[in-house]
Amino acid sequence: MSTDPLNYHNGRGAQINPANRFLAASKGDDFDDIDPEDEPELKTKFIEVFPKTIVNRVTSPDIGMYYSLNPYQGCEHGCTYCYARPTHEYWGYSAGTDFERFIMVKKNAPQLLEEALRKKNWHVEAISLSGNTDCYQPCERTYGITRQLLEILLKYKHPVGIITKNALICRDADILQELARLNLVVVNISLTSLREELRRKLEPRTASSRKKLDTIELLSKAGVPVNVMLAPVIPALNDDEIFSIAKAVAERGALSMHYQIVRLNGPNGEIFTDWVNKNYPDRAAKVLNQLREMHDGKLNDSRFGVRMKGEGNYALNIRRQMDLARKRFLPQIPFPKLRRDLFEVPDDSGQMRLF
Repeated sequence: MSTDPLNYHNGRGAQINPANRFLAASKGDDFDDIDPEDEPELKTKFIEVFPKTIVNRVTSPDIGMYYSLNPYQGCEHGCTYCYARPTHEYWGYSAGTDFERFIMVKKNAPQLLEEALRKKNWHVEAISLSGNTDCYQPCERTYGITRQLLEILLKYKHPVGIITKNALICRDADILQELARLNLVVVNISLTSLREELRRKLEPRTASSRKKLDTIELLSKAGVPVNVMLAPVIPALNDDEIFSIAKAVAERGALSMHYQIVRLNGPNGEIFTDWVNKNYPDRAAKVLNQLREMHDGKLNDSRFGVRMKGEGNYALNIRRQMDLARKRFLPQIPFPKLRRDLFEVPDDSGQMRLF
């Protein structure tokens, strides 16, 4: 691995800030008040916002979720490959370093969730926290919005799924255990590599691999069903870890493991290409060529059903390894189906609820 320390931003995934495709100038509402002398330090700024809605209906046919809810826009974790980066452009920012340092905090998310659940026409299906950006990114320790959301979901006995790569989720083990007792929660832990050198470069502000394994064990022992997402699989970088990761997570109590091939949608192709050339110049060409091999000659394939699994010989090899790894290491236990029949709107007036 070789990087130029004079041109590399330690603690950041993206090393460039490509132009916003939708604006003549890539500046968000709060960009101009940043002191230019602070620019090299790439300080993180938190911007409180108040959206009108918070629960989104997911219509993509190859994503296993019905609703998504994201209390934060942008993500401190700085995962180089993050498929959510392009969504930052709709807020007036770049998908590059802006995505990691301008974080929108949706302060009224708990209020909006409760308003949605109380609507007479509410359709009960699992809500996925972190369908876009991580609900347990570091600023959650300060704002606590995700914990408030979980408290509301428990209050209404509403099913929820969580996707995270931060050990901060352990803080809420008490609520998650109560939800699990009612069969109302599943947790997906994203684990990309057991090699810390690679993990720090790919996703610099996430929990360490050891802490992620500890998190899987803690939640599993608390009765919370855990699925592990080996996401993304990147050829010539972490595709050799499929068996070692499967073995490690099985030993910690995970019930299942799934995977996704890296998606370099929108400006992510430019961001990732820059990153891999700076960090792994000896194998950058191999990484990019194998990705193109799996995506019909391109770095990204937007076709539903193909975009996250790829096709061709490399994709087939990864799929066969995953099938074998699951068969060898993971228990043949059906993953629980979340209950929807327990949902009820509490009578906050203190009167008995009428049926």
